Amino acid sequence: MNFESLNLSNPLRNALDDLKITEATTIQERAFAPIMSGRDVMGIAQTGTGKTFAYLLPLLRNLKFSQQKFPRILILVPTRELVQQVVTETEKLTAYMSVRVQGVYGGANINTQKERVYDGMDVLVATPGRLIDIVVSGVLRLKSIQKLVIDEVDEMLNLGFRSQLLRIFDLLPEKRQNLMFSATMVPEVEQLIKGFFNDPIKIEAAATGTPLSKIKAYGYHVPNYYTKLNLLENLLEDEELTKVLVFVSHKKLADQLFEHLEQMFPEKVGVIHSNKSQNYRFRSVEEFEAGTTRLLIATDLVARGVDVSDVSHVINFDLPESPESYMHRTGRTGRADKKGVAISFITLKEQTYQAGIEKLTGKKMDIQEMPEGVEISQTLTEDEMDKPAEVNYLPKAKKVEEGGGAFHEKKEKNKKTNQGGSYRRIIKKKYKKPKTRGQKKK
Repeated sequence: MNFESLNLSNPLRNALDDLKITEATTIQERAFAPIMSGRDVMGIAQTGTGKTFAYLLPLLRNLKFSQQKFPRILILVPTRELVQQVVTETEKLTAYMSVRVQGVYGGANINTQKERVYDGMDVLVATPGRLIDIVVSGVLRLKSIQKLVIDEVDEMLNLGFRSQLLRIFDLLPEKRQNLMFSATMVPEVEQLIKGFFNDPIKIEAAATGTPLSKIKAYGYHVPNYYTKLNLLENLLEDEELTKVLVFVSHKKLADQLFEHLEQMFPEKVGVIHSNKSQNYRFRSVEEFEAGTTRLLIATDLVARGVDVSDVSHVINFDLPESPESYMHRTGRTGRADKKGVAISFITLKEQTYQAGIEKLTGKKMDIQEMPEGVEISQTLTEDEMDKPAEVNYLPKAKKVEEGGGAFHEKKEKNKKTNQGGSYRRIIKKKYKKPKTRGQKKK
């Protein structure tokens, strides 16, 4: 659908023209009217289908100019990268509007953020933990919130934000419009909707788990880490892999892979995970976006928080345990009507994860033969080696019936029982009669 057919204001149309965006995606088209009407909405759409604009366009269309201090629209997201992304997208759409937008997140100076919040805003984008910190400080009040958006709600629950979300619900006015957007629908999300939404309308741009048709996805069965490394080096010799996002399972492996690839491709590799500083993470993403670096190694933390255009390939160096995480990873490529490629390296252990992905997507993964020239390494990492069972050198505990425990019979002298009144009882037993003192002589 062309944006001309939607009831957009001239400032929003002008902003879209500047961005050279003319066609609305399926989720943007289907969500516009229900959100404009004030209904609670649950939107399901795969990563890369324009979910952010799907809720921003109708919300900004309804937003009236105001000089009030406290925000009227609250957007909650799981990561600091996603905060920055949503703030940037909002600023682009409000280029011809008088709308104040601020973003707050952990890992940055809270006092600086409190000063910006104190100056006032219309739209606040936040991670749950930092939002609560600022509210508790007294600088921010949520009494003016009219619209609540929870973006990537399933990932937020995966990261353990459920208790913070419940606390935020208690701080918000009861009369408000609730919007949730996600790429997957899980039972925890449905439970949250039943508890806090008012007769929500569910909008699906694609069924949960449906892979994007623009993405070619296939995999290789690989025996171990060092063979994965050899395969990755082989694939990177192809110049068609122009902008590659490599996902690994944990931070230590991300740093390890970065050190190895940096030697092969000096100054063309970046790495991003939660142990890196905020400035380092932002700089790594900016360099990857600009094409300064060819490879960006990342953990699942940023699978939803990095909005980078023209990613030619996503490589799952490690297959994720969660099928939903696989969907979000692959959704980093094939965006904005462009084609993309997702490649997975799968060990024997990870074939269980492969089965989960195939169940979610309803499609068998295309497994290809190992390319010629890739050495099958026999070397194993410490984690891959079979560790011998630990030997218990402690003696076996004796059974109760064998004796030798702490229990033993008391000696005869210790078998006395408390009869009460010791002095009179002892004297009576000794003299056969109670002994009393005579009357005192006057």
